[in-house]
Amino acid sequence: MNFLLLAKELGGQFLESGEVLNYPGIIKTTGVEFESVMEKQLKFNEVEPKTGEEVKKIEKINDGFTVTTDKNRYDARTLIIATGARPRKLDVSGEYEFAKKGVTYCSICDGPLFFGMDIAVIGGGNSALEAVDFTKDIAGKIYLINRGKEFNAHEYLIEKVKSYENVEIIDQADTTEILGDKFVTGLKYKRNGKMHTLEVGGVIIEIGRIPNTDFLKGFLELDEHNHVVVDCRGKTSVEGVFAAGDCASGHEYQYVISAGQGCMALLKSARYLANKKL
Repeated sequence: MNFLLLAKELGGQFLESGEVLNYPGIIKTTGVEFESVMEKQLKFNEVEPKTGEEVKKIEKINDGFTVTTDKNRYDARTLIIATGARPRKLDVSGEYEFAKKGVTYCSICDGPLFFGMDIAVIGGGNSALEAVDFTKDIAGKIYLINRGKEFNAHEYLIEKVKSYENVEIIDQADTTEILGDKFVTGLKYKRNGKMHTLEVGGVIIEIGRIPNTDFLKGFLELDEHNHVVVDCRGKTSVEGVFAAGDCASGHEYQYVISAGQGCMALLKSARYLANKKL
């Protein structure tokens, strides 16, 4: 097959993951180590990704599709969409002002910057608890601010986080403002109708992800959360287009699921091309 792997950058979710404990055949690794192994496998199979380009639009043409990036145009007979997802924002005062100045969405990337500082982690899912787990030996005190009453995460993660002496859990709390001067100095949250202020030097926001599918609106059918609608074979609403991973419907964000969906999409796209030649 003559194929092209287009990517704005390699790594994606790998670069934001802490411990990986649930991938078959791998007892324990980190996202960064896992990404390194995958990159070596690409090189072994002589796959040279074209990076540094962002897809802006896809159009149907007579015998396939035209993919338009911010730099070039490419024609293809079949497509696999695997664009993943990006962090969801709080959209509160100070969040954008102090981005990369104490506000981060990636504990793996920026956690070491908070050495010895008191920090806040905002969220109640797996990614938030993973952020706490990663920074527990880096930060001073960690305030885990959860909007809900319970965590929506794996039980083993919940047990681990609750056992850490330097973690204080604040549930049923809405973060309303991030404070700072040149860098983050604190945040405000509302709980039981009362406003509270915390003095922290860093804020890690982990409140979910938004699929990277904006460029597909009007081209593919998306669900109510803007994930690409796919069937069990990875087929989308447009013949010849397949999707896999966090950008696709399914709402179960696991590496093993993304890998399986990617494999299915590749096999079905190859069969689609073979049938077109008959």
